[in-house]
Amino acid sequence: MLSKSQIKLITSLKQKKYRLQYGLFAVEGLKIINELLQSNFKLEKLYTTKTFNIDAKQEEIISEADLKRITFLKTPNKALAVFKIPTPKKMDDSELILALDTVRDPGNLGTIIRLCDWFGVKDLICSEETVDCFNPKVVQATMGSITRVNISYLNVSEFLKQTHLPIYGTFMQGESVYTSKLSKQGILILGNEANGISKEIEQHITKKLSIPRFGSLQATESLNVATATAIFLSEFKRR
Repeated sequence: MLSKSQIKLITSLKQKKYRLQYGLFAVEGLKIINELLQSNFKLEKLYTTKTFNIDAKQEEIISEADLKRITFLKTPNKALAVFKIPTPKKMDDSELILALDTVRDPGNLGTIIRLCDWFGVKDLICSEETVDCFNPKVVQATMGSITRVNISYLNVSEFLKQTHLPIYGTFMQGESVYTSKLSKQGILILGNEANGISKEIEQHITKKLSIPRFGSLQATESLNVATATAIFLSEFKRR
């Protein structure tokens, strides 16, 4: 049976301040937990209704009733694991780096992390205002891709001041990504869902890119940021 202190710790990980305080995050679901167990992420504790046959010190068999007390989901998914938050690695600037300016939606960030994994983008930079990648909803949406993408949170504007790489920004008005000359190395920036790229970051951009609208009415205001990411990454990698 779970203790009150265990329940308090696990449920606190829903909030960013406690994830940072403890250096831990929670993840649910058999498939994604298995992916994390096979990665270099370090397991703190696994709470499950069915054994994973791992080190007994790291695994605790609990009842479905106890799982309901600690789950972040409406319907518990057989297991919840607590992992240590990894330290970001040094970035590799020999290939394309993706940067996000204040992306707020957990589902969008989770999908973007999966897209990085799919298109072989090793490094993802997030502004300090971007949703935390260890938010339970983000981790769930990555479907395990979070283990294969190096994610760094930093002051994007300060980072851009120091880079020698070409900096591509995504805008409604810009050069068509389909006809632009794109380099293998560089930084591709996508902005906030409602406001796009901030003025502070825009001043560092060396080339503005856009996805042209082909619809006859030209009525759609914009694309979802994750959808736009898929199109831009596809075009960069196609070259």
